[in-house]
Amino acid sequence: MQNNPSARLSSLDILRGFVIVLMVLDHTRDFFGPTPFQPEDMTQTWPALFFTRWITHLCAPLFVFLAGISAWLYGNKVNNNKTLSRYLFTRGLWFVFLEFAVVNLSLMFEWPWVKGFVFVQVLWAIGCSMIVLSALIHLPMRWIAGIGLVMVAGHNLLDRISADSWGSFSWLWKVLHVGGGWIPFNESQSFGLIVAYPLIPWIGVMALGYVFGPVMRWEAAKRQRFLWQMGAGLILFFIALRATNLYGDLKDWAPQERGAVYSLLSFLNATKYPPSLLYLCMTIGPGLLLLLLFERTSGPVHSFLRVYGQVPFFFYLIHFSLIHALSAMYFGWEVDFFFSPPDTWPPDYVQSLGLVYVVWLLFIGVMYLVCRWYGKYKFSHDYWWLKYV
Repeated sequence: MQNNPSARLSSLDILRGFVIVLMVLDHTRDFFGPTPFQPEDMTQTWPALFFTRWITHLCAPLFVFLAGISAWLYGNKVNNNKTLSRYLFTRGLWFVFLEFAVVNLSLMFEWPWVKGFVFVQVLWAIGCSMIVLSALIHLPMRWIAGIGLVMVAGHNLLDRISADSWGSFSWLWKVLHVGGGWIPFNESQSFGLIVAYPLIPWIGVMALGYVFGPVMRWEAAKRQRFLWQMGAGLILFFIALRATNLYGDLKDWAPQERGAVYSLLSFLNATKYPPSLLYLCMTIGPGLLLLLLFERTSGPVHSFLRVYGQVPFFFYLIHFSLIHALSAMYFGWEVDFFFSPPDTWPPDYVQSLGLVYVVWLLFIGVMYLVCRWYGKYKFSHDYWWLKYV
C-alpha cells in the first residue's frame, strides 16, 4: 500500500492517463468504426458496441472533476486567491480559444464557415467552467459546494423548459442547458454553433471538484476511507434512483423485448447531453474508486498511464488531427465519418469493432513514446508557454 504524498498525487495523474486512454477508444470508434445509429439505440445496438461507448462515458466528467481538483491544488500551492483567479480566467479563455481555433479544424479538416458550423465540446466546457470558477473561488467553500450541488443535482428540474420559451434569448438556454443545441449565426441558418456541452452541469462538476481538492491533503487512511464511501455511495445512489425512474435523467429505462441483457443496457443508458444527475453519479462514483485503487496499488500499468496523465492537454490537442489523418489515409481523404450523414459513406463500408480496437491499441502505443518525450521536455524546462500546453 502506498500512503505517501507522492503516491496520493500520482494517483491523480494515473487517473487522468486512464481517462485519456478511454477517450482515445471513443474517438477511434468515431473515425474508424462509426455506425449510422447511436451506440445507445436499444433497437439497433449490441452489447460490445454499447459497452465500447458506455465505458468512455467516464471521460468527460472525470476530466472536468479532476480539473477542479487541480485548481484547488494550484491555489493551495500559490496561496493567493488573486493569482489563482487570474490563472483560471486566462487558462479558461485559452481553452475556449483552442476549442474554436484548433479542435474544430482537427475534427473537420475544413474551415468551419465552409462546413457550415462551429462545434464546441469538452475544452469549451472546461474553459467556461474555469472562467466561472475564477469568480466562485472568492466565496466560502461551503457556498461553492452548495452552488455545485444545486447545479449537478438540480439541473434536471429544468429539462422541461424549452429553448423556444426564451424567445430571442433561446440561444442562451441552448448554451446553458440544452444538449446539442443549434444556434444559427444568420437568418438563412447556413452557419451556426453546435453546443454539445451545455454549461450548467459542467460548471457544477468543476465546482465540486474544487471543493473535493482538500481531500487530497487529508491523512491517507481518512482519505481512502472517504474515497471508498463516496465512490460506492454514488454508485448505489445511481442504482436506487435509476430503478425508480422518478428523477435524474431525461430518459426512463425500461425492460426490453430483446431480453434481459438489453434491459440492463437500458438501465445504464443515462443521458450525456446534457449530463444528467444519474449520468454524473454513474461516472464520478467509479472514478473515485479508481482514484482509490491507483493510490493503493502500483505497477507498470500505473507508470504507463501516468505518462499520459502528466501531459493531458498536449495529448488532447494533437490526438484528433492524428486519428483523423489516419482514418483519411485508411478510408480515403474524401470520406468524412464524423460530420457527414451515413448516406455519403462508402457503399462498401462495414463497421468493424475489431479494427477500432487494433487501431486504438497501436495508437496508444505510439503516443506513449511521444508523450514520454514531451513530458521529459516539459518538466526539464521552465519556458512560460509550457504552462499552456
